[in-house]
Amino acid sequence: MHAKPSLLIVDDDPLIVESLSFALEPDFEVAVADSRASAMALLRGGKFSPALALIDLGLPPVPNLPTEGFRLVGDLLAFSPQIRVLVLTGQNEAANGRRARALGAAELVPKPCDLTHLKRQLMAALKGQHDETSVLRESQKHDLIGDSAPMQKLRAQIDTYAASMYPALIEGESGSGKERVAAALHHLSARAKQPFFALNCAAISANLVEPTLFGYAKGAFTGAANATAGYFEDAGEGTLFLDEIGELSLELQPKLLRVLENGEFQRVGETQTRKSKARVLAATNRDLKAEVKSGRFRADLFHRLSVFAIQVPPLHMLGEDKLKLMMHYRALFSTQNAGAQPFTLDGKARDAWLNYSFPGNVRELKNIVIRLTAKYAGYVVGVDELLQEFAAPDAENPHHAFNPRADIELAVAASAAFSLDEKLAQLELKYIDAAISLSQGNMTQAAKLLGLSRSTLYSRLDVLRPAQLPR
Repeated sequence: MHAKPSLLIVDDDPLIVESLSFALEPDFEVAVADSRASAMALLRGGKFSPALALIDLGLPPVPNLPTEGFRLVGDLLAFSPQIRVLVLTGQNEAANGRRARALGAAELVPKPCDLTHLKRQLMAALKGQHDETSVLRESQKHDLIGDSAPMQKLRAQIDTYAASMYPALIEGESGSGKERVAAALHHLSARAKQPFFALNCAAISANLVEPTLFGYAKGAFTGAANATAGYFEDAGEGTLFLDEIGELSLELQPKLLRVLENGEFQRVGETQTRKSKARVLAATNRDLKAEVKSGRFRADLFHRLSVFAIQVPPLHMLGEDKLKLMMHYRALFSTQNAGAQPFTLDGKARDAWLNYSFPGNVRELKNIVIRLTAKYAGYVVGVDELLQEFAAPDAENPHHAFNPRADIELAVAASAAFSLDEKLAQLELKYIDAAISLSQGNMTQAAKLLGLSRSTLYSRLDVLRPAQLPR
């Protein structure tokens, strides 16, 4: 018998969790959590690795806001980019749902949900996960897509640094393609025929990182029935890519530094010194210089990792490359989707595509292409249909929320009127939401953070969002 696909349900309403679990357990291996913290603790424990996640946006400690849900989408995809995340959303949360899609969510599930339809959506998402894995494996055969100046600079850096034996630090926003850059560095080097191993340092429990990297002796800890080699041994003379390196614990950082300096390491529970000849590449979306200043990352390890530093450009900087990437993934996903005819964009939709900032970078672009391929295979997509796939204009998007020119251009591309009053109200609401989040729902404290009286804060919220007031 085939194992049931694994599903994580995250919702703080016990009735919803109970009903969903009861309905879905015949078809899925279900685990539940009631908050972002408990969900990530479950995954980092190493005993449950979900293929799918069904999450509510409104989670503690501020369940009346979508902040924790947005963060959980990012956390889940950082833990494992292969997880397909579906978001539970009310009809009045369409903008929040689009923001979740921008962060990498695969689909939206309206509340209340029809359970038969929900099962179909989960199975479709699971199939999409398998199809996308196959497509991306195929796309690894291709060069990095794009001819913009930032992409030409990136290619030149890869060509320059590929042949070196020294570490390289790959920096860039989440979803921008840092692992693709690491793979390119490996495949263009003399190590190309040697193994390429990748480890996401945020994806496994902190106490498992050391044995995973360095291996362990028999009996080193409970469950260590046999001596086992780690990634440094298995990589041989190949490449070891450490993603989310900023999550590495301070206790483990000196051991990694030792390997980088002289190649020496020990398996957990052993005294024998072993040697590694693997090249180490690391990636992060954090500002490691700031992490060093705050004491969360060792300065000597940072300098050793960043012998070469490569900055992967965010998608909003790539201009016409957005279209080239769309056409590339459109062809791949159309072929994968039973040879479906590719969709096309009309003139206004094309302009909207170029004006959109893609806060979720290439990961968001791929998800949009997947959905357009499924919905509009062989059809011409207009601007109205396309804008439904974009993050809402008032989303937590630094390139969008504080880029007046892009906002106006997007409105023009959509043949829609731009309202300054509406934009200022959206901006005001962002600051209010941030203050409420920082104060964990304490409205008196939130008012103090904003320099307002509590009554004034409520008055403004009555105007901005009357249906969602926390009292």
